[in-house]
Amino acid sequence: MSTPSSLASGPEGPDALRPLLDTVLDALSEGARARGGPLPSGGPDAVAARVRAAIGDVLPQTGDPNALHDVVRALAEAAADPSDPFCAAHLHCPPLALATAADLAASALNPSLDSWDQAPGASELEGLVTGALAAEVFGAAASRAAPPRHAPSALITTGGTESNQLALLLAREAHGTGVRLVHGANAHHSLPRAAWLLGLPEPIVVPAPAGTLDPAALDAAMTQLPGPRGSFVVAATAGTTDAGLIDPLPEIAALCAAHGARLHVDAAYGGALLFSDMYRDRLTGLDAADSVTLDLHKLGWQPVAAGLLAVRNPRDLTVLHHRADYLNAEDDTEAGLPDLLGRSLRTSRRPDVLKIAVTLKALGRTGLGRLVDQVCDRARAFAALVHDHPGFELYALPTISTVLFRPAHADDDAVAAVRRRLLTDGRAVLGRARIEGRLWLKATHLNPHTRPDDLAALLKLVEGNTPG
Repeated sequence: MSTPSSLASGPEGPDALRPLLDTVLDALSEGARARGGPLPSGGPDAVAARVRAAIGDVLPQTGDPNALHDVVRALAEAAADPSDPFCAAHLHCPPLALATAADLAASALNPSLDSWDQAPGASELEGLVTGALAAEVFGAAASRAAPPRHAPSALITTGGTESNQLALLLAREAHGTGVRLVHGANAHHSLPRAAWLLGLPEPIVVPAPAGTLDPAALDAAMTQLPGPRGSFVVAATAGTTDAGLIDPLPEIAALCAAHGARLHVDAAYGGALLFSDMYRDRLTGLDAADSVTLDLHKLGWQPVAAGLLAVRNPRDLTVLHHRADYLNAEDDTEAGLPDLLGRSLRTSRRPDVLKIAVTLKALGRTGLGRLVDQVCDRARAFAALVHDHPGFELYALPTISTVLFRPAHADDDAVAAVRRRLLTDGRAVLGRARIEGRLWLKATHLNPHTRPDDLAALLKLVEGNTPG
């Protein structure tokens, strides 16, 4: 029998968890029915009031036996549901049931990947998975050709922001504190922020007039500020946040080689195209990078967090080595106990690799590729509906799964008002992007089970909430 103080692990753990899982699943179902749509209605103040009323005293003097049901139900009722076809604002994917179940096992076992004696199996699994994904990024042939200690590698991170910061840290340690970040105006905000955090010089921002980094402007920027080889780390993007665009990676890689610059590619969104036979050629040139950000809680259907940083040269990672006698004493390491502290800047670290490993193993490259193809195809279908509708304007055909559109003849204030009205009513979650001086609605299609009639209904809903 389960009590509030029962443990999730150990021989009795499964018996303690089983009735609690029924409670959680019932609360999730009740909350979803009460919500009745992609997000709660009423706007921030109304939602906050309902949550406060449902939760009550968060630290009562005497415990509440219904706490699990009531809190989960309240959160589910107040959630934005990424599996709803009308919830398409952000790179916020609906997680696979398979990956979510694996994440439960990770929570129950609770290994911490800061020392081998806390995570014997998880540490080995992490090495297997990160090696396989690094080989996917840089090419299996290149990985096989290198001695095991020199094969491309990867680290598990909390997502794109941590991966980008780690990439700049490795560049700084390889080339000195004077190394200067060069990025497009389309780059993710985490890159210039990471340069600031790491004390690097002010970044050089290269124009991205068509939404992608301009190679001619990049060449001019590095030519006008000459320095020794290694003076620059260029950050390209494979899947911009606003429009899902991919920088011209082959041209950028060639320029980096000519100028002796280090190349980092932020493929947090687009990296999963590697699994698709149909779309992977859009990442041509990715394998020329020195480091690559991946984020499988975007186009990978993983619960948050599931980020990675892949590196071509694993020797770059040696700068992360750190000694803490209680975790990786030198004599323990010499005796053969694996040293895990150099695998992250974090100390306590949950085994996010487990859900990734289960997904890769269960679906394989073909299954994952099929999901990627489905969401990309859905985006193209939605773009076709927008293009053919006289009441809407399409920004461009989608490169990955993001579609930018706006009501025809509406000004920016009207576009913003339509989005907020749908949010407040709890009827749809659409994003916004300002490109070329105009505001666009953004639909990011990440649900492979979205149907064609869902796409038509979403467009009709936007049309019905557009003034005049």
